[in-house]
Amino acid sequence: MRDTNLFSDPSLLLTTGFAVALLLSLLLKFWLASRQIRHVARHRGQVPAAFATTITLAAHQKAADYTLAKARLGLLELALGAAVLLGWTLLGGLSALNHGLVAWLGAGMTQQLALLAGFVLISGLLDLPLSLYQTFVLEQRFGFNKMTLQLWLTDLLKSSLMGALIGLPIAALVLWLMGASGGLWWLWAWLFWMGFNLLLLVIYPTLIAPMFNKFTPLEDATLKTRVTALMQRCGFSAKGLFVMDGSKRSAHANAYFTGFGAAKRVVFYDTLLSRLSPAEVDAVLAHELGHFRHRHIVKRIVVMFAMSLAGFALLGWLADQVWFYTGLGVQPNVTGANDALALLLFLLAMPVGSFFIAPIFAQFSRKHEFEADAYAVAQTSGQDLSSALLKLYEDNASTLTPDPLYVAFYYSHPGASERLARMQPATRNA
Repeated sequence: MRDTNLFSDPSLLLTTGFAVALLLSLLLKFWLASRQIRHVARHRGQVPAAFATTITLAAHQKAADYTLAKARLGLLELALGAAVLLGWTLLGGLSALNHGLVAWLGAGMTQQLALLAGFVLISGLLDLPLSLYQTFVLEQRFGFNKMTLQLWLTDLLKSSLMGALIGLPIAALVLWLMGASGGLWWLWAWLFWMGFNLLLLVIYPTLIAPMFNKFTPLEDATLKTRVTALMQRCGFSAKGLFVMDGSKRSAHANAYFTGFGAAKRVVFYDTLLSRLSPAEVDAVLAHELGHFRHRHIVKRIVVMFAMSLAGFALLGWLADQVWFYTGLGVQPNVTGANDALALLLFLLAMPVGSFFIAPIFAQFSRKHEFEADAYAVAQTSGQDLSSALLKLYEDNASTLTPDPLYVAFYYSHPGASERLARMQPATRNA
């Protein structure tokens, strides 16, 4: 009689573990979202006391309504995402696509690339309805969307072509390494992947980003002088100061550094410059400089390198285990390679388990934001940074009353109340 004990069958164990992890993560996400919805709705009627003199009730309620609308859409995304994930894995969607392409193209590199491309294409098509709704209904309702359908379609075409031109050669090389470099293929693939990511940091500002937005040199002489003086005072150099036409897509405002090494650029959204005073822009820029002063970017790159190395090593082992495929609903190829299948299954399954450690990384990110705030207050003015952040919170309709547990899981930046409270001593002394 066959032994059907769960722990004696790795395939059954993986199926059970994956299903349980998916169910638990889905329940946890729904619970967190429901907490966020209840918490924000409960505090919608009154501006928090700390912001009573700076934020109007209308602005506070707009932020609450925007947050609630996004959270409710998020519930639908969660349900659909879980259904699609089950469809690809345990219900046999990926297996059917793979075997259909093998029957059509035969086993080989062409079939494997077609599998990757087919998966990306189908996944993109499944995401389109919600993407359209979010842009042209939700964002439109709250006055943030500035995109026309033509621009949206143009962006989609550009990103798809770029994904094919860059992604397919990279995928082909990784698949070739998986089949040709022996048991340590994962190490060579990791080295290539890290090299490509570093290269992308260099070429993105000058070659890729300008395909989607227009970048013009900062022309405001007064602001340019202030910003340059701040950067010199902080010992930071950049290749240029640029203004990006973010307003053609969205009313949201931002500023950021991009690039790596000598290719670093400072980029301001035009929406940000139209809203903040020169002193407030200085404070926002000082915050970004704080990330570099504390080497947050380098630390994040090191963490990304370490985690990706562990991920490639794990994939290198799993790719040789038949139960890895069968346990996730896929019948592997008997004669051809299964490298593309292994990649896709790994990318599908890993987020299910990694969600449970998300608060750890979110906590580190918020800690970095506090450190960058402290640096900005030391270099500029706590009052200017506080007022700039309040304007950004208001303009981006960011709720002032998020649920604390929701923040712990999802927020890479601290909530407004906690963040501004830490600046109060410096603000009073400014």
